[in-house]
Amino acid sequence: MFEVVEKLLHRRFLPKHTPLEPRPLAGTHVAILATDGFEQSELFLPKVALERAGAVTHVISLQKGKIKGWNHTNWGKTIEVDMTVREAWSMEFDFLLLPGGVINPDKLRENAEAVAFAMSFVNKHRPIAAICHGPQLLIETGGLKGRTLTSYPSIKTDIENAGGHWINEKVVIDHRFITSQRPSDIPAFNDAMIQEFAEHKIRHILPDTEGYASTL
Repeated sequence: MFEVVEKLLHRRFLPKHTPLEPRPLAGTHVAILATDGFEQSELFLPKVALERAGAVTHVISLQKGKIKGWNHTNWGKTIEVDMTVREAWSMEFDFLLLPGGVINPDKLRENAEAVAFAMSFVNKHRPIAAICHGPQLLIETGGLKGRTLTSYPSIKTDIENAGGHWINEKVVIDHRFITSQRPSDIPAFNDAMIQEFAEHKIRHILPDTEGYASTL
């Protein structure tokens, strides 16, 4: 049954693109930070949407090999890790995606390297998209003070204790943070994420007059 639901999610949540359609994120690199227990649809569906928009995605985790997703009420699909967090420091990324899941962000927030990696995006003012329980990692960065965002409702108090302003909306954009609540919000989340990433690209990443990319 869950396989049927997953197919329906793909049909509903991912717009069909043709080669003639614009690719607003072409030339950009997106770090997807996750570990075992990520909510399956919250990684795979935004990843495909980003790639269809032209971005190159990189799955980054605590260890090499594969990480396993959580599909609703049980373990789901695995995905290959492109590089570890430690290896990722040698590369420049334009954007960060934080999938949710109950297990995944809890493991990441306990890892100093993962927290530092996420904090680097906050410090460099680069857009971060986080869904469901994903914002838990952002709590550890100390970067939520004064920011308005949403998440899975169960971590509302954690966000408010970290100085964030939590609101009950499908998707919220504030100071380069794009946040959403749950898998059913993925269509709105994907649209907002791609739009915000594309606007940031236009403002900060487009090649200058000499043909070299200039990023913040």
